[in-house]
Amino acid sequence: MATRDLTMGMIFLSQTLTGILGNFSLLSHYLYLYLTGCKFRSTDLVIKHLSVANCLVILSRGVPQTMAALGMKHFLRDIGCKLVFYVHRVGRDVSICSTCLLSISQAITISPRNTRWAELKAKAPKYIGFSVALFWMVNLILNVMVPLHVTENGSDKNMTREVDYGYSYSVISDRFTVYGAVYGALVLLRDIFFVALLLWASSSMVFTLYRHKQQVQYIRGTNVSSRSSPESRATHSILILVCTFVSLCTLSSLFHSCLTVLSNPSVWLVNTSALIAGSFPTVSPYILMSHDSRVHSLCCACTRNTQSPG
Repeated sequence: MATRDLTMGMIFLSQTLTGILGNFSLLSHYLYLYLTGCKFRSTDLVIKHLSVANCLVILSRGVPQTMAALGMKHFLRDIGCKLVFYVHRVGRDVSICSTCLLSISQAITISPRNTRWAELKAKAPKYIGFSVALFWMVNLILNVMVPLHVTENGSDKNMTREVDYGYSYSVISDRFTVYGAVYGALVLLRDIFFVALLLWASSSMVFTLYRHKQQVQYIRGTNVSSRSSPESRATHSILILVCTFVSLCTLSSLFHSCLTVLSNPSVWLVNTSALIAGSFPTVSPYILMSHDSRVHSLCCACTRNTQSPG
């Protein structure tokens, strides 16, 4: 095995293990909160589904990419290739939708009571569960065409362009019909719509936090407590999450476009695209946990119990 392949295999393996550990830690945290009877926030349900979607993305892309880099080329059967790509695409799209919903929910939560969002504050939590279920259902249906462009081998003479991921081939055929063009347009419009909503909600949160800070400084003068509220900490974490998501999503889209346009992309381009695609699902749980005061309280409680005499 070449040193380059071994290095890439170790990088993919590290990313996969780090992402799975982070997302399972986040889900375990919510399980602990449930078992101890702690009160959940309106955004916690979205975060739990985001973690599940992240796990699907990491497992469906990170595991086969690691095995391919370590020398196990094209080990999946045709049905396995189609299933892996389908699960990856559904997980990715649910992750986009969940991140958008998370941002919008937090923007409504921190909005002043004297604004037009006041009526939504009481109603929004009731629709979060329905919205998440709708995201899963729509993306499961919308991505049914993904397996049609995936195959176990690249020997079909009708293929014009193909991308070798090491374990499967993603192909674009000469028989690309009007239905395929319509499907591609729908997927693109959906992504643009959710990213636009994401940016709008994030801008609204930044404006609300800035205006609140100015009002507090005006009322209290210089005697302003440096301790931020739970809402502010949650908002900051979501803003960091959104910035990370938009940056990595833009990079991933650029690399994916290169893979689609080029007739024979290099192994380096394929591996880099896969690494970037798995970056957000890997880092997002750590961003969320680092700003969750309940995680810090749990850690402090565990420390006190450990240090107390038996």
